[in-house]
Amino acid sequence: MDRGPVEKDPEDWATGDEPMTAPQESYLRTLAREAGRDVPEGLSKAEASKLIDELQEHSSRLNEDGA
Repeated sequence: MDRGPVEKDPEDWATGDEPMTAPQESYLRTLAREAGRDVPEGLSKAEASKLIDELQEHSSRLNEDGA
């Protein structure tokens, strides 16, 4: 039985404390712009991932109901 990809909490990532990647930063800035939010400077990979998840939940582009 396939359970799909296993997601690991960003806090448990071995490299979570490293600076966010360029793709993370680009996507994060796009989501933040659409949400009217600012992106804090100096985010780690784990912090960026959490903020991306948060902003995705509020993105009208990613949510069918436009919430």
